[in-house]
Amino acid sequence: MAGDTRMARKVVLLLWAQTLGLAGAQTTQLLVDPPWTPAVLWDQVTLTCQGSGTTGATTWYKDGQYWGQEGRDNITVMESGTYMCDRPGSGCSPSVNVSEDKLVLQVPARALLQGETMTLRCRYRQDISVHSVFFYREETELRELHNGTQFSLTPLQLNHTGRYHCRAWVSQGWEKSALVTVTVNVPVANATITLSPLAHQLRPGDPVTLHCSVQVGSAPVTFTWLHNGQEVAQGPLLELGDVDVGHSGTYQCVATNQLGGHQAFSPELALKVTPWGHRDTVATGVGWALFFLVLLVDVIVVWHWWHRVAARKNQERGPPESLAPLEEGEVLYTHVVSTKQAQWPPPVSLPQEPRVTYMQLPGPHRRPREPSDISEVVL
Repeated sequence: MAGDTRMARKVVLLLWAQTLGLAGAQTTQLLVDPPWTPAVLWDQVTLTCQGSGTTGATTWYKDGQYWGQEGRDNITVMESGTYMCDRPGSGCSPSVNVSEDKLVLQVPARALLQGETMTLRCRYRQDISVHSVFFYREETELRELHNGTQFSLTPLQLNHTGRYHCRAWVSQGWEKSALVTVTVNVPVANATITLSPLAHQLRPGDPVTLHCSVQVGSAPVTFTWLHNGQEVAQGPLLELGDVDVGHSGTYQCVATNQLGGHQAFSPELALKVTPWGHRDTVATGVGWALFFLVLLVDVIVVWHWWHRVAARKNQERGPPESLAPLEEGEVLYTHVVSTKQAQWPPPVSLPQEPRVTYMQLPGPHRRPREPSDISEVVL
């Protein structure tokens, strides 16, 4: 009795975790043959449990209670109810309902995806003939058939999600089926990775978290992380913690619609963790470049300042004094002061005495002038 209580508690916990999306990457599936839901007893239903773990290590549950059947991967159902199976390492499967109602509305026993075709069929016990079949979504009539028991909706859209039932005339009168919930799933698409915190370059010791998300996709969605092409983790978050050089490389996440088996691959994200020494060397090189740039600017400013001072002094000196008109035949001696080309930086010592050059200008009859007649002009 105590063992049954523990098993029932385990089932409740598994269902609760599955509902909240805490069961992780669920891979256990319960296949039904014939592949219609709800299944019906008169079809001789066979259930097969598929999942990871040791072959033959399957546990079965019926109506939320431990059902036994240990070690069997498939069973033939003899009673109506709700069935599940559990495989070590992959968890509990979704439930399958087996009905014994007189009139049932059946839909395909698989994930129904947007854009596909869904066939609905209204069946009476032992497939006894029915007449005037009506199909409904919620309380809206979809189709009336006087010859046939099934019709298709295509292509499926999100607004086709809802509860369906059928009503049929049989020899005893009108019968109405139970409600069947139909969910239209959207395949996953446009997976992306977000880096937190945002950084173009990472240093050893930086805390880094990667988050994977999809633009569209019906739950449940599972995420798998690849580092340099190798699987490293599962779940929407990949926490690298304090990174080091070994975390460098490419990261990619793969999003999967668990019900439909569809996958979406994100673009690869390249991370590079730069050692501290490399960053210090780069910073030092940048510092020396800035130092030489500032020094060059200072040299240019000082050179322009000195050039302006020299030009101002030449202007203050003014033109040489004007000479009296020379008579014909006079000799002019000139006193020429030569200056050196400006140098940079300017010399510290005082300039030397100017070099004097005399030039004799002969007059008429080549008669020299007396020394008292010499005029001196300093340039």
